[in-house]
Amino acid sequence: MEKKQVRDVIGGISLFDIIIWIIIALLFVASFIGIIFPIIPSVLVIWIGFILYQFVLSGDQLNTLFWIAMIVITVLLFGADIIANSYFVRRFGGSKTGERAAAVAVIIGSFITPPFGIIYIPFLVVLIVEKIQNRTFKEAFRSAIGSLIGFLGGSVAKIVLQLIMIIWFLILILF
Repeated sequence: MEKKQVRDVIGGISLFDIIIWIIIALLFVASFIGIIFPIIPSVLVIWIGFILYQFVLSGDQLNTLFWIAMIVITVLLFGADIIANSYFVRRFGGSKTGERAAAVAVIIGSFITPPFGIIYIPFLVVLIVEKIQNRTFKEAFRSAIGSLIGFLGGSVAKIVLQLIMIIWFLILILF
């Protein structure tokens, strides 16, 4: 009798199913918040939503191609920040040390003054690191601008890749 009471919430959909769907939706929203606050592991949060669906709601709609594609996109997501940051710091004349400093500064900045620390801390760190390496202020500033553009480029790439993951998931389960 208890199962019947739970099942009759909305046209045969259980209250449990509704709660799981709310959790999945919140996880997907949290993944985008994680782009601004790197303390939230964006891609891991998306995967938790996928796994909840697969093992709690329905195990037959997410096929092998979906899981392989999600693994590939996940690898791309992990590389997005590093690749974008390194590319733009280098492109704007930064040194290898400046590239590494920018990567570390993104992590540190997310703890100092989130969400803005991930923008201005790498900028300042690259500026200081490049000046310490006897670069002119103009060269150091240009490298620091590269770290800013790299962060923004990596963030845009993450947004696009996460949207692809979530839209692909929704298309598979809805159609």
